[in-house]
Amino acid sequence: MIEARHLRVLRAVAATGSFSAAARELGCTQPAVSQQMKALEGSAGTPLLIRTGREMRLTQAGEVLVRHAAGILAGLTAAEEEVAAIAGLRAGRVRLVSFPSGSSTLVPTALAALRAAHPGTRVSLVEAEPPPSVEMLREGDCDIALAFRYGRGQTPGEWDDLVVRPLLTDRLVGLVPEGHPLAGAGSVGIAELAEDSWIAGCPRCRRQLVDVCEEAGFAPRIDFATDDYPAVVGLVGAGLGVAVLPELAIESVRPKGARTVTVEPAVEREIVALTLPDLAQVPAVAATLDELTRAATRA
Repeated sequence: MIEARHLRVLRAVAATGSFSAAARELGCTQPAVSQQMKALEGSAGTPLLIRTGREMRLTQAGEVLVRHAAGILAGLTAAEEEVAAIAGLRAGRVRLVSFPSGSSTLVPTALAALRAAHPGTRVSLVEAEPPPSVEMLREGDCDIALAFRYGRGQTPGEWDDLVVRPLLTDRLVGLVPEGHPLAGAGSVGIAELAEDSWIAGCPRCRRQLVDVCEEAGFAPRIDFATDDYPAVVGLVGAGLGVAVLPELAIESVRPKGARTVTVEPAVEREIVALTLPDLAQVPAVAATLDELTRAATRA
C-alpha cells in the first residue's frame, strides 16, 4: 500500500534530483530517504527512479505517481485540517431529534450555549416522539435523540445498546378549565376527575393516562386526542375537558382559561438524551450532550 509519507519523499527527490538534496529539504538523513524510496518502489511493484551518476530521473511509472501525488497530498492535507477542525470544535455537525416539549424548553437553551461556545458547530433539529425518535438514532438518521419514558411503562433493556444521559424527572400535572369545581384545589386525586371528558396527548402519554386511570378504578372518556400541547391547553381552556400534561409542556405554553393542579398519585417521566456509543466520542456530540445536561439543571 502506498503511504503518503513516501509520496512526499518521491516529490522531493523528483524536485531536487538527488537523495541528499531531498534529505536536506525534508529535514532528514540521506539513508532515510533511500530507505523510504525502496519501500515505495516495493509497494508500487516497479522501479520509480533511474540513477544516472549522482542524479536521479523518474521512470514512466515515477512520473505518473508524481503527477498524482500533488492531488493526493493536497486532498490529504485538506482532510487533516477539516478533521482537526472537527476535533477542536471549530467545525462539525450534530443532528438532533426531540419531542415537542423538549424542543421548546431544553433545546433552545442548550443550543444557544453551544453556539456561543463553539460557533463553528452546526446543529439541525427535527421533532419526533419516542419510540420512533429512538429508531431514527439506531438507523443513523440522527446523532442525538431527546426522549422520555414513564417508570411503569419501561421495557426492560430497551436502551441497553445506547448511551443514556439522564437529564431530569418531569412530573405530570393536571389541567382543568378555570370554572371547574376543582380549579382552586391544591391537590386532586385523579379518581376525582373520573366523570370528566379527557383530552389526551401523544400516543405514549395516552397509554400512560389510561393505565393510571384504570389503576384508580375508572376508564377515562377521551373525547379529543392530539400531539399538539398548545391544542390540549386550548381545548381545556375552552371548557371541553381536562388533561394531564408534563410540566415541561406547561412551561412552554400559556394556559389561558385553564388552571394547573397537582395530581395524585404522582406520575413522572424520565427525560434523557440518547446517542450511540461511538457517537458519544465525537467532540461535537459530546459538547451538545453536556449543554443539554446544563440546560436541564436550569429547567
